[in-house]
Amino acid sequence: KVPLMFGFLYLFVCSLDVLSSAFQLAGGKVAGDIFKDNAILSNPVAGLVVGILVTVLVQSSSTSTSIIVSMVSSGLLEVRSAIPIIMGSNIGTSVTNTIVALMQAGDRSEFKRAFAGATVHDCFNWLSVLVLLPLEVVSGYLHHVTRLVVATFNIRSGKDAPDLLKIITEPFTKLIIQLDKSVITGIATGDESLRNRSLIRVWCGPASPQMATVGLGPPPNCTSPGHCSTKGIEVLHNITRQKCKHLFTDTPLPDLAVGLVLLAGSLVVLCTCLILLVKLLNSLLKGQVAKAIQKVINTDLPHPLSWLTGYFAMVVGAGMTFVVQSSSVFTSAITPLIGLGVISIERAYPLTLGSNIGTTTTAILAALASPGDKLASSFQIALCHFFFNISGILLWYPLPFTRLPIRMAKALGERTAKYRWFAVLYLIICFLLLPSLIFGISMAGWRALVGVGAPFLGLLFFVGLVNALQAHSPGRLPKWLQTWDFLPAWMHSLQPLDRVITQATLCCTDRC
Repeated sequence: KVPLMFGFLYLFVCSLDVLSSAFQLAGGKVAGDIFKDNAILSNPVAGLVVGILVTVLVQSSSTSTSIIVSMVSSGLLEVRSAIPIIMGSNIGTSVTNTIVALMQAGDRSEFKRAFAGATVHDCFNWLSVLVLLPLEVVSGYLHHVTRLVVATFNIRSGKDAPDLLKIITEPFTKLIIQLDKSVITGIATGDESLRNRSLIRVWCGPASPQMATVGLGPPPNCTSPGHCSTKGIEVLHNITRQKCKHLFTDTPLPDLAVGLVLLAGSLVVLCTCLILLVKLLNSLLKGQVAKAIQKVINTDLPHPLSWLTGYFAMVVGAGMTFVVQSSSVFTSAITPLIGLGVISIERAYPLTLGSNIGTTTTAILAALASPGDKLASSFQIALCHFFFNISGILLWYPLPFTRLPIRMAKALGERTAKYRWFAVLYLIICFLLLPSLIFGISMAGWRALVGVGAPFLGLLFFVGLVNALQAHSPGRLPKWLQTWDFLPAWMHSLQPLDRVITQATLCCTDRC
């Protein structure tokens, strides 16, 4: 069972990688076009929404962050304008583990825990942005702090971030698909020659000397001076390249079609692996073993140091994310364990916060590998990502009463356990409809945004306050406000909508 479990875990991680490639094929060029409009990106709210939508489109915060770094280092985007986009990419990356939580919808109690464990990441990011984005617009806090850090240290070019996980997964994923991510960055930076170029990589690294000798035998096909090719070998300005070996090397299909095929395939593999993983974990973690593991993971440190337990969990989360080089992979891997009850949501929260820190350290190392003239701005943007997460932790973790993301995520978990369709509605609203709506309003100007946003946030705060008082001290409220029963049912309950969805589903099932 243990080797099987590792096998399924390996396939699960590979399917996440292929899923990211599928999203990039389907929406990568659109993402490049979105980044291209500097007039839009100069508006901080629009920049935030662009960061969310692009990261959801390409399913990788590291890809969207690398595009932003390229744009800043090439002078197309100012550091100040790039900060809201970085905040948005932080929100967009949390969609992956929320999708993974949907795979545990079969069991209500498991689904409640898994969905709460996944959305604690979303809640933390949204709350951090609600506080830090206005603060950044008013004071330029992150911009000033990171500029000071860059000026203080004599930074020299370093090494690329280590691809520790990719060493294991790439031999398999490279056989399925290989992408040229520079096409998305090129479109974003205004290179129109790349618009009609496919994202699917056809020519790979240099061929071996033996192959080059064989391939360059007489007579090569020379279509132009300096460009010759034979079967599987290309010579471009005396540089020999070998044809890539993956499933879609010679495909006649467009990028979108390949992306959709890979999307369907990777989702099937991801769901299958996750279901089998959960079943294997259930059978392995029975009785005393489960209790022992739960006790070890969820127990606090001994008495004088018990307050340090959460911070130790953050270090573990950051370390694990640094090793796998992806917060999405780490948070998606612990989601089934939260569903099974092995990791409590109180312990998952600091692990997720640590994961947020871990994913920024790899970006910092990648920025240190930039050329000398681009180093300062690249490093500053990577630091903005780091300090944004540190500031969020200082806001929503040190004091127990400030840990609002845990309470919010638990409430979402309760709601999805009762109405399972709510999880899909949440994903569509949070990562698609709400960002698109905010983007549309922000394009109408500051007055429209403040005119719509201020009353909406005021109403949200009022509803939250009344809900808290109704739950803890209803006597302080007027009698008519002690419950929401004075409102129409559809305004305070999901029951009417549940009836409509249930009837529609039953009608569809009967017809099928």
